Amino acid sequence: MHSSPEFAMVTAPVIYSRPCSTRGVTKTQRSIDRSLKLIKTRMVVINKAQEMTMAALSVLNCLLKTVQAARADGDAHVWIPASSFPDELRETGVAALIRDDAKATALASADFGNVSFAPPAAAVLYPSCPADIAALLRASCARPSPFPVSARGCGHSVRGQAGAPGGVVVDMPSLGQLGGGSTSARLSVSVEGQYIDAGGEQLWVDVLRSALAHGLTPRSWTDYLHLTVGGTLSNAGISGQAFRHGPQISNVQELDVITGSGEMVTCSKEKEADLFDAVLGGLGQFGVITRARIPLVPAPTRARWVRLLYTGAAALTGDQERLIDVERGGAVSGLMDYVEGTVLADKGLIGSWRSPSPSSSSSSFFSEPDVAARVAKLAEEGGGVLYCLEGALYYGGAAGGESDVDKKLDVLLRDRRYARGFASVQDVSYVGFLDRVRDGELKLRAVGLWDVPHPWLNLFLPRSRVLDFAAGVFHDILRRGATGAMGPVLVYPMNRNRWDSETSAVFPEEEEVFYTVGILRSAVSDGDLGRLEEQNEEILRFCEEAGISCVQYLPYYADQTGWEKKHFGPAKWARFMERKRKYDPKAILSRGQRIFTAPPA
Repeated sequence: MHSSPEFAMVTAPVIYSRPCSTRGVTKTQRSIDRSLKLIKTRMVVINKAQEMTMAALSVLNCLLKTVQAARADGDAHVWIPASSFPDELRETGVAALIRDDAKATALASADFGNVSFAPPAAAVLYPSCPADIAALLRASCARPSPFPVSARGCGHSVRGQAGAPGGVVVDMPSLGQLGGGSTSARLSVSVEGQYIDAGGEQLWVDVLRSALAHGLTPRSWTDYLHLTVGGTLSNAGISGQAFRHGPQISNVQELDVITGSGEMVTCSKEKEADLFDAVLGGLGQFGVITRARIPLVPAPTRARWVRLLYTGAAALTGDQERLIDVERGGAVSGLMDYVEGTVLADKGLIGSWRSPSPSSSSSSFFSEPDVAARVAKLAEEGGGVLYCLEGALYYGGAAGGESDVDKKLDVLLRDRRYARGFASVQDVSYVGFLDRVRDGELKLRAVGLWDVPHPWLNLFLPRSRVLDFAAGVFHDILRRGATGAMGPVLVYPMNRNRWDSETSAVFPEEEEVFYTVGILRSAVSDGDLGRLEEQNEEILRFCEEAGISCVQYLPYYADQTGWEKKHFGPAKWARFMERKRKYDPKAILSRGQRIFTAPPA
């Protein structure tokens, strides 16, 4: 257990339960029986002495029913906290939803990155509704020395950003689950209004499923769908659709937000617009997103998944830019619905580039027995580095028929500058394409390679410097420091005019097109983590010395100076500070980002 001097002792047991299987019944039976006996005994004493109000008695009855329900379900978590909770929490009833045992705090303090070793949270709140989160924030705000609070969805941050060292982590997936509830109640589609209201804790894959049940779909995605709505909207939410529709933060109509002072606010571009803009891309600094209204469009049913190999960065980026140029109307401008790219700078990655499945409807060199040798030979021509343009054309449903997509595909392949004979075209379902990364996750989990350190580095670069970056990083730093570490390296362009500069997101604004580079490696062998971290630092130094004004996406800086000088710049930092003073004046929210560790001056 972890204790904190900021809390006062609670003597009653705190009980949290959730529906589960009957596994582990025998292990918890004695604990449950003891808890039942303890609660019953205390209720008798309370009734005889009349020392508590009827309201308090009602709370104990509720706790008793919770344990009985947990016993029927086969499991319960019962504990007496060692740390103490402030009076404000006990008075609001939130204390009954808090755990502070070592297992809970350790889990809530971990993340996908597995590279952060900050002190764990002191406690975890399992809210049943947004009002519980508001009560927690009001209790913190009312204290002379507020405790930090951070919202945690799936824990997919990579540098401990969702942590709350010494404070309280809010377990967002608990919303709607306590008492045997269903999270589907926090997903509501309006067919007439063409939107979906989604709880901030909802996964994008569930948003997709709910919308598709009505023949509809959101327009903008991330490559990995098993992330929460609130989590991606607090950053930006990007993928290969962003060139056309913008990031996910450009595809929101309305939000429900709880500010750092515990105020529950509904906001949009028409109402409380400053808060709306602040929260989108705001890194959790201004409020907790508890609901988002996402616009929907008629859904396609199929996708032609295209991959083309290139031997040079100039050829790749030239084709990518022609494909995303939706304004000037060239032969292929806007032809594809999804455009990304990957860099193959490691022999292991180049040698393993294979066809996904013999049963797939595909036409490519992937099925040929000499594929590894052919790709390796092509890599030699490219100086040891290959590039892959990855794209998709949607069809079916409202997106046109198969003959239409075949015509588009012919136009697409005709004049592109890829290496002839190195094209893959695969026909997959729309859902299968969007959720394709999940298959890779399950395979990595099966061999124990998912929960490993992920020292990721994501950057935004101006279009005019992407070839300089490719020469210095892809063809030099990554080649020199090749470790055999797993993980893709992404590179693809986006149109600046699809981003909203009023939001808190930071992106290059000097040019019409900018690139995202995602160096998404996993440290799977001894020494990998240190080498990859050093390589990331070398890449950042290279950009600084070469005068490449890169901006980190999913950013991490060790202190406020780094945020101010390297990330925001003077004008955006001034606006960010002003919004912090307005919506979280005591700097309670998301201290794991290391932007504010004390109230803004």
